[in-house]
Amino acid sequence: MILVAGSANLDFVVRAPHIPAPGETVLGRDFKTFPGGKGANQAVACARAGCATTHMLLALGEDAYAAPLEASLKAAGVHLHTVRVKDQSTGTAFICVADDAENAITVAPGANYSLSASDLPPLTGFTHLLLQLEIPLETVMAYAKAARMQGITVVLNAAPAQSLPRQLLALIDVLIVNQGELAAITQHQGSILESLERIDVPCSVVTLGRQGCCARSSGVLSSQAAFEVTTIDSTGAGDTFCGTLVAALSRGESLSQAMRLASAAAALACTRLGAQTSIPTQSEVNTFLSRHDGITQHQSHL
Repeated sequence: MILVAGSANLDFVVRAPHIPAPGETVLGRDFKTFPGGKGANQAVACARAGCATTHMLLALGEDAYAAPLEASLKAAGVHLHTVRVKDQSTGTAFICVADDAENAITVAPGANYSLSASDLPPLTGFTHLLLQLEIPLETVMAYAKAARMQGITVVLNAAPAQSLPRQLLALIDVLIVNQGELAAITQHQGSILESLERIDVPCSVVTLGRQGCCARSSGVLSSQAAFEVTTIDSTGAGDTFCGTLVAALSRGESLSQAMRLASAAAALACTRLGAQTSIPTQSEVNTFLSRHDGITQHQSHL
């Protein structure tokens, strides 16, 4: 059983020829709203990955933005632990998606920043706690410490990118980052391998976009090639990877198999619009993988 503790945002998405440069106004085209937020996206991905009962701790305002977020999570089968905040609006994100599928995102955290240590529900029965950094850092540390004390596997997707205290890293069992987030944590501009060696975490996974992903776990470096797809919108692909990876690990899959499943799910998410609306089901991932049997992993001892 997985507990995701983190953010939920309503995404305001506009498609445009390109992402505006500083001071530039770009005339966009389609506009839609989608349920999003790193925490909520990852909870939906966990639930859709199958065989993983998923709960989510989240904070929402008392406004109209909260309703579509709750509806999306419930539709995915996520069990909610909702903190209702009276004096803050539900979190929002403003996203520009370019024709080349790149995006630029600005987040207004709102109620997400009201989550506190006292909001954590009883952890009995949970095997994994999945965290991100769109809620206060001190809250993340409190949740990680509580889970560690009860023998629960703590997974941190260290996004958005920021420097992290060693006290937090010491509580993490699995760290998931992209290259920018890895650089922010290590303050090192060298190779990925050099950066990974600077992190004292049992397992670290790095997503590399079109180059796939790699991991360092117990002295073994493994990699997974990316799956080739026609990308429409990459919003939420990283969250899809995180949620699918944790779901696979929670049901006893090896790290290499979890990376393969997560990479396939993230690739499929890139072929659809929106964050949670783009996350595939377990059956869709299995069908996709049956057509891509040649994409394998590689391992080497460090």
